[in-house]
Order: sequence, then C-alpha cells, then structure tokens
Amino acid sequence: MTTVLALDIGATKFAAGVVRGETVEQVRQVPVPAERVWEACRELLREVAGGRDVTAVGIGSAGPVRVSEGVVAPLNIPEWHSGFPVVAAVGELFPGAVVRLAVDGACLALAELHVGGLRGLRNGMAMTVSSGIGGGIVVDGRVAVGNTGNAGHVGHIVVPGFDVPCACGGRGCVEAVASGMSSVRWARAQGWAGSTGVELARAAHAGEEVAVAALRRAGTALGTAISSAAALLDIDRVVIGGGFAQSGAPLWDPMRVAIREHAGLAFTRGLRVIASEISGGATLVGAGVLASGAAD
Repeated sequence: MTTVLALDIGATKFAAGVVRGETVEQVRQVPVPAERVWEACRELLREVAGGRDVTAVGIGSAGPVRVSEGVVAPLNIPEWHSGFPVVAAVGELFPGAVVRLAVDGACLALAELHVGGLRGLRNGMAMTVSSGIGGGIVVDGRVAVGNTGNAGHVGHIVVPGFDVPCACGGRGCVEAVASGMSSVRWARAQGWAGSTGVELARAAHAGEEVAVAALRRAGTALGTAISSAAALLDIDRVVIGGGFAQSGAPLWDPMRVAIREHAGLAFTRGLRVIASEISGGATLVGAGVLASGAAD
C-alpha cells in the first residue's frame, strides 16, 4: 500500500498526516523540542507513515525557507537557524518519494485557493494569526512564490507607530505587535497575569481593561498591515485563520475600523476580510495540495 504525507513545520509544533484527496487524515502532532529537532520530526513522520510505502511528501514550513535548496531556517527553531536540509532528510527517510517544500504562508494560500475562502478568485491573500503571523498571496490564480520561496511574508509588514523589536531583526513588524505571543507579552508588561492568547481573549470578552487594550492594539496593527497589502496587491479578499484569529470581536472590530481608515483607494474599498472555514490546520491541508501535485 502506498501513501502521500503532509508535514507542517510550525513555530511550536510539528504536525503530519495522510493525504486523502483534498483532506489530511490521521493527523498527529508533537511539540518542537529545544534540541534534536529533526529526530522528533522524523519519528512523527515514521509514525504517521505506519510502515507504508510513501510516494510523496508535501512540507509547509515556517520561514524563512530556501525552496530551491530544500532548506528551512525557521526563526523560532534556534537549532535550525543556519538552515536545515529538510527535503534531503525526508528523501532519505522515504527513498524514492517526491518531496515538495513551500513556506507555510504559501501552503495557507494553496489550501484557501483549493478548498477554502479564496476558491474561484484570481487575486487574494491568506493569513494566519496565531503564535506568529504568516501569509500567502494569490496573483492571477496562482500562489506567488518569489525569488527564494518566501513571497507573502505579511507578518513582516512594518506598521507605523510600533517600534517593537521583531525576531527577524527588524522593528515594528506586525508579527511583533499583533501575534498571540506578542499580545500576551505586551499585556503582561501592563500587569495582566495570564499566559496564553486564549486566556487573553477570554479576559477581553469579560471586559478586563488591559486585555481589551491588548486586542485593540493587535487588531489595529493587523488592519493597518492588511490595508497596505491590499493597496500593493490589488486583491479581492483576505482570509484569516489561526488560533489567535478566533478571539472574536475584541480583535476583529478594531481590525475592521483600521481597514476602513486606511484602505481609502477606490480599488481597496470593496476588500472583504473573512474568517477561514478550514478546520484542522490550513497549512497542513495546503501541504497536502502541494504533495498531490495539484499546485503544479
């Protein structure tokens, strides 16, 4: 029996599953360890493969990536900062398998284009707002790749008024302001006692002042960044998924206010921003599309 696998290399976890048509099943995940990172990923893939002959693997990875070299260097995996040859490693694990790599944002866009909120559109953007912020863009019906495979790194759009250091080495990136981890960090600096994005959202819904301010801050930064992207790309729609994106009105209302304030050009005024309806991890679904060859 042969099988096709999808792998998501995230900021805090690895997830993998078996590709069945346009879905990914038998999904397993493990935390990204501080060391021996590939060993953890390899064991996960072996478990999901279950001894079957693997013919293809699609990989969506947190960036940066170097697709032509098959190398990943995620900002949040220190052991891989100098670059890890994941395509070669997976190919050695499953000899003869076709291994395809894309940055996680491109996989998001693939998922939304094939089975989600960008279906049928020629131009749009997919975003994830979670522990980090990523994205992928669709231009003329295809997912943009760029010179190195990193096109769509919307998390590193710089938003005015926020001089916050970012893990990329820059300052004021929307990821450094509006991600779940960044928002929790800011709220704790203001005296909030919680520790997760879920807790922060719950506190905001309960009316806790610092939590409300944290989500307003994040939503404003997101809306500003989205407006800039819309003006640059002339897109029809933005689809947003991810755990922190599920924070509801305390995040989405200020985001929409910021979009109305900043998206003033005639061709951006009709921009639709909607929540993703893909469950179970859009990056993994997109990695499945990549593995199946449907993105070619």
